Amino acid sequence: MPLTCSACGNTRKFLVKTLQMHVVQLDDTRVEVSEESKPGVIEVLCDECEAALNFEEVEDAIRKEILLTLGAR
Repeated sequence: MPLTCSACGNTRKFLVKTLQMHVVQLDDTRVEVSEESKPGVIEVLCDECEAALNFEEVEDAIRKEILLTLGAR
């Protein structure tokens, strides 16, 4: 089953909120990123009606494709 909003039936556009952490190092006047994590998916919303979807219940193949596309974990 494809990704589908149960509230409005949307199957095409979704808002995926991610979080990515960065460790920055300050050295005199320079700021450098010394470490960064892959983004993690925090929330998936329907782009049409903004209803929340349970990302854990999304079909494995689709969930993996979304994570791969976003470079997320």
